[in-house]
Amino acid sequence: MVHLTSFAPPTEGVRQQQPDTAAIVGGNDLGPGTLYVAESRLSWFDKAGMGFSLEYPSISLHAISRDLHSYPREHLYVMVNGNLTEQPNETAMAEEDEEEEEESDEDSESITEIRFVPSDNAALQPLFSAMCDCQALHPDPDDEDSEEDFEDEYDVEANEQGQGDIPTFYTYEEGFSHLTIEGQATLERLEGMLAQSANQFQMAGVRTDSSGRDNEDGMDVDMSGTLTGQFEDADVDH
Repeated sequence: MVHLTSFAPPTEGVRQQQPDTAAIVGGNDLGPGTLYVAESRLSWFDKAGMGFSLEYPSISLHAISRDLHSYPREHLYVMVNGNLTEQPNETAMAEEDEEEEEESDEDSESITEIRFVPSDNAALQPLFSAMCDCQALHPDPDDEDSEEDFEDEYDVEANEQGQGDIPTFYTYEEGFSHLTIEGQATLERLEGMLAQSANQFQMAGVRTDSSGRDNEDGMDVDMSGTLTGQFEDADVDH
């Protein structure tokens, strides 16, 4: 069951107010009421003045649903982070066990599905547009943090004005000159080993020599005809 509270409806920044709108929260039909799309939050009240409100950062998804197979009437579908069907005592018990179940909660965070069903389907598009405008006023703080991290790593505007630190790239000769004497010696030794390996090893790792004599490991490698006629029937895409 959804816990409803008594509080004053919003009076400032109301973008859309839709009476005679039913609310179905987590499968619980709360009956008809009035939906308020305000800049501060989304609120719904029944005829007795009891209701609930949602902060926009807690709303992960909202859309107009016209699929009559999932629900028999067109409605405004809202997905909210958290479980709105918990009773106050159940919420307190959940808070006590929060530390023990912290890891499992991160993997499977609870959500609540809400369907706002106005009596007039023509009100769906204005409600949806108003929610889009209001939710844009409350950006996700996680997205802002990621943008700030990116700006700290690379300030595009500063680099365009020549004030930022531009990464330094070297040619082979320039990079070689920046190495220490030990580094230069190591690099030359590695290049020599690679060159020697390339001369000694051919044909997928079978060792051969230029004289064509028998190999030291006893394997006779016939190099004649390796290139001529071996792949004449192959269809090679260029």
